[in-house]
Amino acid sequence: MPIVLITGATAGIGEATARLLAKNGFDLILNGRRQERLDALAEELKKEGIRVLPLAFDVRDRKAVEEHLSGLPADWKDIDVLINNAGLALGRASLEDNDPTDWDTMIDTNIKGLLYITHAVVPQMIERKTGHIVNLGSIAGKEVYKSGAVYNATKFAVEALTKGMRIDFLPHNIRVTCICPGNTRTEFPQVRFKGDTEKVYATYKGFRPLEAEDIADAICWAITRPPHVCINDMLVMPTAQADTVNFLKT
Repeated sequence: MPIVLITGATAGIGEATARLLAKNGFDLILNGRRQERLDALAEELKKEGIRVLPLAFDVRDRKAVEEHLSGLPADWKDIDVLINNAGLALGRASLEDNDPTDWDTMIDTNIKGLLYITHAVVPQMIERKTGHIVNLGSIAGKEVYKSGAVYNATKFAVEALTKGMRIDFLPHNIRVTCICPGNTRTEFPQVRFKGDTEKVYATYKGFRPLEAEDIADAICWAITRPPHVCINDMLVMPTAQADTVNFLKT
């Protein structure tokens, strides 16, 4: 069976993708920081009759990334699909009011973590002349919005990296896709607003956002296209959201 590595698999889009791919017969390497949650998900998904390998480490830690992925058992080394899903936003304020520590976390996770994982996985894809890399972008990587400058910058970087990878890996027959969700119901606002209940509630108030399962479905569709087809870029929005600022609210 094809082997898929999903980062940030313990919640939201990553978890929904793992569940859908398990139902479709993919063997899964699941990465996340929360060991207990990761192990519980792995045991549950094994009931679908697939193999699951949980790997608990932080994608921001380059040494941990290299150690875990270089030390994969022989029957797990040939990863067919990499889904760079791990990412987050922290804070929502004008740049001068931001906490620079939050900048570091967003940049280290959304950009450097994606690079560390890709750099560790892609050599075996190059050697085999096959593979597919899916990067999770965002509408925030296509349009900026007020009080989101650094998060916007990290997602613009994901867009640029995806385009660059598509060129760099073209001679090796590796497909590269960017899936860009609009507003999606996940733990995203809990993390961004650090548990501020009022702000979390306001995130989805008055309209229906996407669900994590909607983006999982898009990812599954993209990676199951025929080998001669590459979905370079996909923007998926709620019907009630036109762009980063315009919503149809009731």
